[in-house]
Amino acid sequence: MKNKFAIVTGATAGIGFQTALDLAASGYSLILLGRRKEKLSELQKKISKTSKVKTFAFSLDLQKPANIKSWAKKNKKLLEQVTVLINSAGLAKGVGKYPDSRWEDVETMLDTNVKGLMALTLEVIPYFKKNAEGHVVNLGSVAGRWVYPGGAVYCATKFAIRAFSEGLRQDLLGSGIRVTNIEPGMVNTEFSLVRLGSQKAADLVYENMTPLSAKDISETILWALHRPKHVNVQELVIYPTDQAHIGMVHRKK
Repeated sequence: MKNKFAIVTGATAGIGFQTALDLAASGYSLILLGRRKEKLSELQKKISKTSKVKTFAFSLDLQKPANIKSWAKKNKKLLEQVTVLINSAGLAKGVGKYPDSRWEDVETMLDTNVKGLMALTLEVIPYFKKNAEGHVVNLGSVAGRWVYPGGAVYCATKFAIRAFSEGLRQDLLGSGIRVTNIEPGMVNTEFSLVRLGSQKAADLVYENMTPLSAKDISETILWALHRPKHVNVQELVIYPTDQAHIGMVHRKK
C-alpha cells in the first residue's frame, strides 16, 4: 500500500495547523506550506513529539504564482509521493463596503484565496493523474454560497473556489482523483484577527456564542479523506449550532 503523503497550505495557523497535526496522527507524512518560518518550525516540533511521520516545511508565499511554480520544479521527488492536497490557506481583509475598500486588500484576497490555490493545484494535479489517485480538499466557506454586506470580495473569492471545485471535479472524471469543498461557518481561529486587525474586535465576533473550532473542521476533512475510494464527498456545509445562517447568530445573555 502506498504511503500516505499530504500537502497542507496555510499550515502556520488555524485550520491548516490543526489539520496537519491530525493528518500526522493518522499516519500521513507532510509537506507543510506557510509564510511564517517560526510557526512551521513550531508545528514540526509538535508533530515530532507524537508522530514518527516525515515532515517537510517550506516558507512559501502563495500570493506569488511564479514562486509556486519554481518551488514545485525544485521538489518533484517529493510531489511524486503526494496523495492529498489540502488547500487551507485563505484570508479576509476588512469588513467595509466595497466602495471604501483598499485595492491592496482586494488583491491580497484574490491572490491568496483564488490564484494561489489554483496555481498550486495546477502543479500537483499532474502527479495525481500519473498515479491515478489523489484527493484535493479546498477550504471554502458559507460565504461561497451566500453574500453579506461588507464581504463582496471575500465572498467572490469563495464563490470562485466553489465553482473551481465543481469544474475541477468534472474535468477529472475518470481519473480516480477526488475533489471536496469544505464550507464552514464561524470558526474561531486567527481569521477574524487578520480580517479586523484587532484581537479585541476579533473576540467580539464570537462573544456569547460557541463557534466551530479548527479541530471541528480538521475532523471533517479527515472524515472526507477516509471515505472509501469510490465515495467522493462533493461539498459539505458546516455551521456551529449557534449560527443558523450568515448574520443569524444566537448569543447567550
